[in-house]
Amino acid sequence: MHVRSQPTHDTAVPVIATAASAIRRVSRRHLAVGLAAIWLIAGVYVVQTEQQAVLTTFGAIAADQVTPGVGWHWPWPVGRVHKLKARELKRAFIGGEVADEANAIPADPVLSQFLSGDQNILNVRAVVQYSIAEPAQYLFRSLDVDRAVANAVEAALGQQISSRVVDEILTTEKIAIQEEVRRISQEVVDRHRLGVVLSTVSIRSVSPPPEAADAFRDVASARADAVRIVNQAEGYANDILPRARGEAQQMLSASRGYRERKTQQAQGDAARFEQLASEYRKNPGVTRNRLYLETMEEVLPRLRKTIVGDNGNLDLTIIRRGATR
Repeated sequence: MHVRSQPTHDTAVPVIATAASAIRRVSRRHLAVGLAAIWLIAGVYVVQTEQQAVLTTFGAIAADQVTPGVGWHWPWPVGRVHKLKARELKRAFIGGEVADEANAIPADPVLSQFLSGDQNILNVRAVVQYSIAEPAQYLFRSLDVDRAVANAVEAALGQQISSRVVDEILTTEKIAIQEEVRRISQEVVDRHRLGVVLSTVSIRSVSPPPEAADAFRDVASARADAVRIVNQAEGYANDILPRARGEAQQMLSASRGYRERKTQQAQGDAARFEQLASEYRKNPGVTRNRLYLETMEEVLPRLRKTIVGDNGNLDLTIIRRGATR
């Protein structure tokens, strides 16, 4: 009879080692698959409604304008999803942040000094607002877009201030300077492809240096008085001139009417005289008597009169007849 021998400890160890190695190989495969699945799932991204995104693969741009929604892209380190706020207005300050800005950081006063066209020093502070138009350019064309935009605006602002006298800068030319600075700065930004659009350039403060502030205030006060006096004079002129023109026009109209009346009257008198002269030439005696009687008819009713006959007697019947009339 054959008796089966039991395995000894020395033969069981290789079997256990083989099984453990197989288990480790299977676990490693599952772990690798699990890690790969997690890594691939990490590539799912969500772009919100107010956002825009740029996708890069090994540092190269794969998509420059990704619309809002859910998508997938290679996870880090192969790819990256750069998200930006599409409608956010960003700001850059020129000459230091102004005092009314929240959390304003005081700047060196020298940074805000500009030289005007008439060699006056002015402290000018401005702020530019801009938004992202090209996300890829905004992300990769400059390390500091805020500083680049501020430099462009600062250069354009210095150019515009140096081309104007201080009176224009402090009074009438502020809006024109702002618009011209925005236009020139936008051209510079587009030339360097920074991917932003400048919305506004606003000059927040323009003031002389503290050492000359009193003199500037006196000049400004005198200028205001001059403007006030000129406005008063123009107001008086605007009030008196129309009335004078109206009166002159009224006098001209009245004189023209008087001239027309007198001309027509003279023409009528001349025509009547011509007719009388023609009749007189035909019948001098009759015409003379008629003219005499017509004149008497016109003159006598205005007079207080007494009629005496040839014999010197007063004809009372005529007086009574005249009284009854």
